Amino acid sequence: MRTHVVDHPLVAHKLTVLRDQATDSPTFRSLTEELVTLLAYEATRDVRVEACEIHTPVAPTTGVRLATPGPLVVPILRAGLGMLEGMMRLLPTAEVGFLGMVRNEETLEAATYAERLPDDLSGRQCYVLDPMLATGGTLAAAIRFLVDRGADHITAVCLLVAPEGLARLEEELADLDVPVTIVTSALDERLNEKGYIVPGLGDAGDRMYGVAAG
Repeated sequence: MRTHVVDHPLVAHKLTVLRDQATDSPTFRSLTEELVTLLAYEATRDVRVEACEIHTPVAPTTGVRLATPGPLVVPILRAGLGMLEGMMRLLPTAEVGFLGMVRNEETLEAATYAERLPDDLSGRQCYVLDPMLATGGTLAAAIRFLVDRGADHITAVCLLVAPEGLARLEEELADLDVPVTIVTSALDERLNEKGYIVPGLGDAGDRMYGVAAG
């Protein structure tokens, strides 16, 4: 597994505003999209392409286009939805699947409650969108779910990651013979006793969409 922390002034600037508790939900959503587009530029460095012949207004030439089968973007519900538009700005022709996973706040384990994905992902590159890699359980379960369906290359785009989450991913995915890359804007200090990233930015889903009354 490879981890890439994107070191760029604009990434750091946008992340700082996201961290600020005074940032309102509309601004948070907008900045998340912008930040994800910057992260997506790095995340897609290994996207598969194939040669193609075209004619410019001046002469024929050889270029590249996205290979077939094309990449699949998979936001993890619900907070991952707030990252989708930023990713699709860079990959507008990619297909989109959805994976609903929820973390038990007592056991901190992840469970799948919904999915909308092709039954066969053989030969597909998948880009998983999950704002916070905290305990690592949700992302590990999502990656294994995709690999079980045949995906052979996984890149996860996360706003923030915690060392504990990365360690758990390494442990739980060690038996997978599939390259996994984590692209993020920051590696934070640690998790607190509630499983939240420190200093973090709070609950990404709540800050994007507000807290729905039960």
